[in-house]
Amino acid sequence: MLFIGLDSGTQSTKAVVLDLDSGEIIASAQQAYELIPGLPDGHLEQHPRDWVYAVDATITQVVEAVGARKSEIRGIGVSGQQHGLVVLDSADEVIRPAKLWCDTSTTAQCAQLEEAFGGASGLIAKAGNAIPAGFTAPKILWLKQEEPENFAKVASVLLPHDYLNFHLTGVKRMEFGDASGTGLLDVRTRTWCSEIIDFIDPSLAGALPEVGSSLDVHGTLRPELAKKWGLGEGVMVSAGGGDNMMGAIGTGNIRPGVVTASLGTSGTLYGAAGDPIVDPQGEVAAFCDSADHWMPLVCTMNVTVLTEKMRGLFGWDHAELEAHVKDSKPGAEGLVFLPYLNGERTPNLPGGKGVLYGATATNLTQANIARASVEGVTLGLAYGLRRFRDLGLGVDEIRITGGGSKSAAWRQVAADAFGVPVVGLQTAEGAGLGGAVQAAYAALRANGEERSYEDLCEVCVKTDESTRATPDSSVTAQYSEQLDLQLDLTSKLFG
Repeated sequence: MLFIGLDSGTQSTKAVVLDLDSGEIIASAQQAYELIPGLPDGHLEQHPRDWVYAVDATITQVVEAVGARKSEIRGIGVSGQQHGLVVLDSADEVIRPAKLWCDTSTTAQCAQLEEAFGGASGLIAKAGNAIPAGFTAPKILWLKQEEPENFAKVASVLLPHDYLNFHLTGVKRMEFGDASGTGLLDVRTRTWCSEIIDFIDPSLAGALPEVGSSLDVHGTLRPELAKKWGLGEGVMVSAGGGDNMMGAIGTGNIRPGVVTASLGTSGTLYGAAGDPIVDPQGEVAAFCDSADHWMPLVCTMNVTVLTEKMRGLFGWDHAELEAHVKDSKPGAEGLVFLPYLNGERTPNLPGGKGVLYGATATNLTQANIARASVEGVTLGLAYGLRRFRDLGLGVDEIRITGGGSKSAAWRQVAADAFGVPVVGLQTAEGAGLGGAVQAAYAALRANGEERSYEDLCEVCVKTDESTRATPDSSVTAQYSEQLDLQLDLTSKLFG
């Protein structure tokens, strides 16, 4: 049996075809698109139609690639960028472009929500999470206040992956994982929080779709799409989920003890938990996962954005960056880089700035700057891991993904900073693979065949043992002290 996984992100959509028997990805395709240009600072939007065109293009390509085996395709699972706001009118037409996860134009609305509920702690008490600018709830309030004529047309509120599921099946529904990133779901009970919804607008309750189990089938592929792509009848579409939730499945992060770290433009760190992990400080997002468990998550805004800036400044290619990091010792001879070029989410510093601290006439070298950049962003995620441990989440192994994971020197920095082994995956398509594995799980379950996620991930998710890095305990201790210094400097500079 074959299953398609779709990963609809901010820059492109990727499709993969998973052969469940072998656990191998046998076809893949990618279609890029852009943000809407010319918007004011802080406004980041896309046209949902671009996602639809990309889904059509990539599915067409992978179906052609598998040839006669297309008759074996049984299901599709969709991963989508979290938090985006897609609003439809009563005719199910998109009212305006989607405001994305990285849109920060809603800080005033976040402040209003905090004021109404007694600060971040009050919101956490209501629904388990603080509500930062990236979440969906303040986007809806922004729409009501800034574009009342559009808000008046709203009949349905969907997230990006929900919109694609609707396109594929004609069914509107949310699953627990992605819904928990709206700020409207009480993650402890997995039910909509009526008080927050009513504060935004009482009519919002009628625009939100049913929320339900991530294990259930979302619907069946519309016949006209099945015919267009040359697929058989009855192709199932699973519940899908947010990119982090699907990335968890696609990296085998489906049991406590395994944590995924993504070293991309921004950084994420997320684990698996059998119970809700609610952070009273609001730094760890208390998400549900897309396998009906929970997924504590930390997000930082600056990872490869800093190392890419350093590469550009010095004209290094990736191999030269790697060599410079290796040429410097742990601690970069006292050079510390606070990496907040884009502000920061963890810690919550929307106005944060990058700071190079501790420079002297002897330690200000290219090698030390390279290493301080890698250490600064990695220790930002190590702070998140420290918060995981404070909240009782055990960590045995880190599955590492994203552009930074390709660097052996960076993997060693990560192992030393995290204090546990780190290992890469044989495929970089974690979210797409997660979508395909979820589709397989849902299709088998719908046909009465119960196969656990553990069993499916054992077959389909393969670590690349050549990338494994183990921590040096002495360096881990050094990095723990360096993290304390980094946090102290952050507090003194940015309050």
